[in-house]
Amino acid sequence: MAASASATPPASLCLLRLSAIGDCTHVVPIVRTLQHHWPQTTISWVIGRTEYQLLGDLPGVEFIVVDKGDGLLGAARKLRYTLKDRHFETLLHMQASWRANLLAAAISADTRVGFDRARARNGQAWFTNQRITGDARVHVLDGFFQFLETIGLPERELRWEIPIPETARAEADRLLPTAPFLAISPCSSARARNFRNWSAERYAAVADHAYRHHGLQLVLTGGPTALERDYGQAIRAAAAAPTTDLIGQTSLKGLLAVLERAASFVGPDSGPLHLANACGTPVIGLFATSNPQRTGPYLHRERTANRYPDAVAAEFQRSVDQLRWGQRVRRPDAMERIQIADVTAQLDDALAARG
Repeated sequence: MAASASATPPASLCLLRLSAIGDCTHVVPIVRTLQHHWPQTTISWVIGRTEYQLLGDLPGVEFIVVDKGDGLLGAARKLRYTLKDRHFETLLHMQASWRANLLAAAISADTRVGFDRARARNGQAWFTNQRITGDARVHVLDGFFQFLETIGLPERELRWEIPIPETARAEADRLLPTAPFLAISPCSSARARNFRNWSAERYAAVADHAYRHHGLQLVLTGGPTALERDYGQAIRAAAAAPTTDLIGQTSLKGLLAVLERAASFVGPDSGPLHLANACGTPVIGLFATSNPQRTGPYLHRERTANRYPDAVAAEFQRSVDQLRWGQRVRRPDAMERIQIADVTAQLDDALAARG
């Protein structure tokens, strides 16, 4: 595998992306591209503890784990001590937050690449000496690829191949029904202010459609929070389809093994949505408060139930093109613009395409 002819590969490269689950899955194709085209470059990744549980067994990557529990200054001090004798040729500073900036200050590197003016936040430019270039109104994953283009690597390897250990597959074997199933992860976050969660009754209607028309049972996934458990209980009460509730019951790797086996996935902008996308599972994303062209399931953006333009027009009296890229709609009723038929039509098409 020859290196790109457009640049000399750095001997060492450090990625800084701490969170969240979905965004860190977007970094995986960046790693795959570096490994394929610049195999002689050693790769280190500064990552959050939770995200490390999902991605820490990616081959050929040194992971340097940061724990939120150490606090802002404590984590920066720990990282500085860990890397006190280390120097990287290149740092890709891929998270524009104050927390990430403090950690970036602890990383010694010659070339320090950050976001452009349109996407840099919280003073990130003070911690970098080079900015990415290109269209800012692109998907988050395309923006990450711009980091590689900036350091002279224009090629792309759009591959995830996140390892799933046998223990995770055994976990899925134990928990899943033997029949084909539709996976629904109903909540994007325990924080209701994200306003990304659809109604339990509408999820139940989609599950019943999948069962009646495609013979798919329902598997619910999600985290262990009270909000997510309440959603699961409400969906179970409203759905006629046979249901397996795995909300709060799986490890991250176990969740990945579950999503890999799903006939399709339905859910809002969330970590599980991007995990299902990484597995190659057909994804139906539910979008009204955020733009699927920026944060949608990368391989399945054409299959989103997309009411974001309608919600934007109602909230701002403007079109999507007139808004700041990434502008969110903060109305608790915005997701109700997504109709059951919007989702079932996309689901029928996805399942027909998959055969």
